[in-house]
Amino acid sequence: MAIYNTGSAAEPAAADQLLDMRPKQTTLQKVRVFARTKPLGAVSAAIIILTILTAVFSGVISPYDPLDLEHEPFAAPQAGALLGADELGRDVLSRIIYGARVSMYVGLMSVIIGITIGTVVGILSAYVGGVLDLAIQRIVDALMAFPAIIMALGLTAALGPSINNIVAALVVILAPGAIRVIRSQVLSIKELDYTLAAQAIGARPWRIMLRHIMPNVIASYIVLSTITLGLAIIIEASLTFLGVGVSPDIPTWGGMLTEGAQKYIRTAWWLAVFPGVAISVVVFAVNFLGDALRDTLDPRLRGR
Repeated sequence: MAIYNTGSAAEPAAADQLLDMRPKQTTLQKVRVFARTKPLGAVSAAIIILTILTAVFSGVISPYDPLDLEHEPFAAPQAGALLGADELGRDVLSRIIYGARVSMYVGLMSVIIGITIGTVVGILSAYVGGVLDLAIQRIVDALMAFPAIIMALGLTAALGPSINNIVAALVVILAPGAIRVIRSQVLSIKELDYTLAAQAIGARPWRIMLRHIMPNVIASYIVLSTITLGLAIIIEASLTFLGVGVSPDIPTWGGMLTEGAQKYIRTAWWLAVFPGVAISVVVFAVNFLGDALRDTLDPRLRGR
């Protein structure tokens, strides 16, 4: 009997040792697996990275200054002007390259700030509960009752047309949704055994939120960020299209689309088509990447 017990106790230990000895995947290997299993997500990630690099190095990549009158007015796409020229003779390709700065800055800043605030407030609301949770949720209900574009129009009109004011308006729009999603996840996490055990041994609330709850909502944070990035880019372009966005002298995709679609769509189609294609490609790439990350990071969807 003693020999049997010794063997049965040794088998789990040996199995644990074998599991610990398994080679761990490097970051490059994880990227390769992601590219093989989610090719559409990998292509979308490459498009987003390329767009960010274009925005950062627009001064080096752009063939012309976006404000210089380098071509004949309404010059069609040709060798010297690959995407044509606008009504003043400014190069459309250069303006699209510089316009990526505004779209990426507004999108990334609003998402980082808005989703981070939403995650922190959502964790506090769910973990503390009580009157604080009730007050936060009523504010969230009030903010989510307004359509996003209507709230963005009102906030931007009140604050004034500028890039930072658009970011502030988008933060107000994006944070409530993040609060609701993170709160629902934390409500289930705080009832799990490891969280209850930490409470039983006297761990402080802030330590439980940082060490036990925060790591378990990182996947949701990443997915929310990628999905809402596309929404932020669309709202920024819509605000500029409606005339309450950034200053007209700053090249933006929304501003170029407004001018081309409202005034010159019949005579110079390239002024509206190419900015619209840029917006569509980036937004589709962000949405596809968000779906791929959700399928990869969510254990319930992994392998489907």
